[in-house]
Amino acid sequence: MRPRDLATCGLFGAAALLLPVLFHLFQIGRVFMPMYLPLVALAFFAHPAAAALTAFLVPLLSGFVTGMPPFMPPIAFVMSIELALMAALIGALGVVFPRLPAWVKLAVALAVGRVVNAALLYAAARVFNLPATFVAAISLLSGWPGLILMMLVIPALVRITGRRET
Repeated sequence: MRPRDLATCGLFGAAALLLPVLFHLFQIGRVFMPMYLPLVALAFFAHPAAAALTAFLVPLLSGFVTGMPPFMPPIAFVMSIELALMAALIGALGVVFPRLPAWVKLAVALAVGRVVNAALLYAAARVFNLPATFVAAISLLSGWPGLILMMLVIPALVRITGRRET
């Protein structure tokens, strides 16, 4: 892993810790998924393994330090798995399909990530004897503004920075 990757992971990881605090001040954190934005974007700027590890650790660190996302219900664990998977998937798509546009990689990763999120929340709801279908459906529906925000911001960020889309 290159020092540049470590610095990039640190920068995006710090943004992922700070943005949720700012968004929650205005009560829009859950809807716009502010921790996701920098951690998913990171996958376009750092080595896939470094991006996936950062995406896995930041929600856990944030949950430990700020209580957001919570460990109970296990949102922090679900987010860690989902974000690490999305970062790894974006990296893998860049390796396997190097000419694939950033927006396509992002759309695939977001779709897979949301399905995994819903499946994990469904399983957790079953364990806690909650209405599992309702919990999974609410998770899918509540994240749409954040998905749209990411689809608008991340490909533009990749394009503006002149980052090669791999």
